Amino acid sequence: MVKVSSLFSQLLSHVPRLEFAGLVARHRAEYRAKGFSCWSQFVAMLFGQLAHADSLREIGNGLTCCLGKLRHLGLTKAPPRSTLAYANAHRPAELFRDLFYRSYQHFQAHGGLGCRKSRFRFKNRLLSLDATVISLCLSLFPWASYRRAKGGVKVHTLLDHDTYLPVFVQITQARLHDVCIAQTLDLNPGSIVAMDMAYVDFDLFARWTERGIFFVTRQKKNAAYEVIETRTPPKHRNILADEIIRPSGRITRKTCPTRLRRVVVWDSRNEREIVLLSNHLDFGATTIAAIYKDRWEIELFFKALKQNLKVKTFLGTSENALMIQIWTALIALLLIKWLHHLSKAGWSLSNLAAMLRLSLFTYRDLMAWLNAPWDTEPIVPTPEQLTLPLPIFKNTSSTRTPT
Repeated sequence: MVKVSSLFSQLLSHVPRLEFAGLVARHRAEYRAKGFSCWSQFVAMLFGQLAHADSLREIGNGLTCCLGKLRHLGLTKAPPRSTLAYANAHRPAELFRDLFYRSYQHFQAHGGLGCRKSRFRFKNRLLSLDATVISLCLSLFPWASYRRAKGGVKVHTLLDHDTYLPVFVQITQARLHDVCIAQTLDLNPGSIVAMDMAYVDFDLFARWTERGIFFVTRQKKNAAYEVIETRTPPKHRNILADEIIRPSGRITRKTCPTRLRRVVVWDSRNEREIVLLSNHLDFGATTIAAIYKDRWEIELFFKALKQNLKVKTFLGTSENALMIQIWTALIALLLIKWLHHLSKAGWSLSNLAAMLRLSLFTYRDLMAWLNAPWDTEPIVPTPEQLTLPLPIFKNTSSTRTPT
């Protein structure tokens, strides 16, 4: 007999089910529900992400084809398309948002999710702040108007470089400026935030400096400043200048009277100068440059999210359905990242996502498959004849003699 369930079922076992039930009760997500549970909705949407389903009908048909294997997932039958569409439009997307953060904390408490790729001497928490725009058809998503003939939403992300996963995500309309989200962040003192020049706000820089929060960003070309101190750049490095400056603009010198660090780095690949701005005055110039270079990890995160999961085509046109799909994509990426952390096979994250998509409903032991994917064969049921100890009845009826 088969002693394990499908890979998809074993993957779902890593989701904190009790906490999921608590979140459902908190958000009253199943209020007046008629048989279709939030867990069934989550399993269907997660299947759509992992299997790259292009429509609600594909999700329903895909789960219907696996009938007989759905009991392990907590489903009795595949959800109808209309039922799933109604749930995505009306059930609170905050349920899936809170599930992402709870799952992140759950995995962090059970051994972490990795370590930094770049080695730094400092022990400060390194973060990257950026946003990516997801384009939408304006005729289908009129609520997401971005430009005259274009729609879109923006996913603002704060990436932790200890796990390379977001610790903060906020989805807004694309027309909202990036710095508006940065002004709402509550960061711990000692944190280092790497970001591009879209977040240059000297009023924000002054508040962060007072709280002991450090940043590394790009300086704008039209920035007005005065040089206070000139430091000697390190030899045989790509550092062209290292200066201590103070903003001298009419408004910036009032909003940010503190001293800042200006480091000019030579980019040999693109043959250009990159001017960095920071409020950390003690780090070496090469460390400042390395921090900004490590900001590229958030671009890789956006690339992995868009290439391996469904965040370009959407299964519903309402704002709530779009939010549910994006949060489910983030949960799916978190689960794949957790499997990648557990695996010892050394394969890439994209290969793991592709192989998992092709093997969702195969019967394999998940840990054996992660460590030796090519040597772990599917488990098939073997026929076993059971012997039933039936009692033997003797014929005690007497024969009648003819008269």
